[in-house]
Amino acid sequence: MIPLAQPPSLTDFGHDPWWLILGKVVFAFVVALLGTLLGVWFERRVVGRMAVRPGPNQLGPFGLLQTLADGLKMAFKEDILPKAADKVIYFIAPAISMICAVTMLSVIPFGPMVSIFGHQTPLQVTDVSVSVLVVLALSSMAVYGIVLAGWASGSTYPLLGGLRSTAQLISYEVSLGLSIVAVFMLAGTMSTSEIVAAQGQGVTLNLFGAELPGPGWFALLLFPSFVVFLISIVGETNRPPFDMPEAESELVAGFMTEYSSLKFALIMLSEYVAMVAMSAFTVTLFLGGWYAPWPISIWSGANSGWWPLLWFFAKVILLVFVFVWLRGTLPRLRYDQLMRLGWKVLIPVSLVWIVFLATWLKVQDWERNDRLVVFGILGGIALIAALFWPNRKPEQKPTVAEQVENRPQGSFPLPPLDLQVPPSPRTRRMVAEREPANAPAGQDSEEV
Repeated sequence: MIPLAQPPSLTDFGHDPWWLILGKVVFAFVVALLGTLLGVWFERRVVGRMAVRPGPNQLGPFGLLQTLADGLKMAFKEDILPKAADKVIYFIAPAISMICAVTMLSVIPFGPMVSIFGHQTPLQVTDVSVSVLVVLALSSMAVYGIVLAGWASGSTYPLLGGLRSTAQLISYEVSLGLSIVAVFMLAGTMSTSEIVAAQGQGVTLNLFGAELPGPGWFALLLFPSFVVFLISIVGETNRPPFDMPEAESELVAGFMTEYSSLKFALIMLSEYVAMVAMSAFTVTLFLGGWYAPWPISIWSGANSGWWPLLWFFAKVILLVFVFVWLRGTLPRLRYDQLMRLGWKVLIPVSLVWIVFLATWLKVQDWERNDRLVVFGILGGIALIAALFWPNRKPEQKPTVAEQVENRPQGSFPLPPLDLQVPPSPRTRRMVAEREPANAPAGQDSEEV
């Protein structure tokens, strides 16, 4: 018999009866559905609190039924089909994003081995040796839902929103994938359950011959990757300040402009499910998964039985709060700033960090003097590069006179540069023709 505190491995999957597999699938779907309903309510309450407003508080206790009422209202709204829309793709596009977001939860480990009606099974629908790549593939497929929704509507604004989202999501998928490479290197596996198990064991740091116990969470061991991953998932899920695919202030409502009723609700649902799924994915890769945080982990029974399910959802709620916090505090970026951050900051940082981590892992088995020589050479190269790196000199702005001189032929006339209007020639002529006054000096005029 396998002890319940033991983390599952790949050999523990594929032995469940059909009713248990069906129950796990239903559980994952319920988590996605409740995560959406409570996520909308949670976001409204938190943003309202940040803006010194009450938020929803009328329907149900603390306004918990407000999201359910909004869903019913959307169901009874008029369903409009644009005349120029591609009917098949117009209906399928919202479902693509929703299905991909829900399927991500199938490879997320919610807990360790538990006993359900006498059957010992992991709290996870399934797991394969490349589960992380499955999540990345589903995240990439969700882009098609946005792009096809904009194209199939047969309208200009949704098409522009779909094109903008294509460039954004592809850009941030690159940095997202690079940030996970460090996790593969340290854990030695792409299985989500085994990545969680690797974080639960902790690591031993070898600092110049001295072995010290280190933390197990990859968020601490791989902090640069964790930061890049957090920024990338915000861009991948179209959340503020990276919500350019929607950008209602610029494109009416982006790719979803022509959607209404339940199809609009499905698009909204897919966004919140993706936010919950990516939060769970972050907990799995970087925050120890279902393992209890310190100091709760001191308790011997914290990581056994059903308790890990509580620690897992507490971490997920914390990350959802971070998503909401960003929406309530940061303004939307310009599109050029968004693309510059992805291509010129996140990707180079990830590449440099991967090279450094690979070097560190490679020299761990070397002698102490050899390691000192290698890191000394790398440090010297970095210092020389920092000293002799060419600085970009700010371009000198041309003076006003130079700008006037370089104006092309046929330009509009310029107003006076000193902001003083010259006197009218007509006024000067009228003053010159005016007769002089003949009043004698020193004589007071009589009042009339």
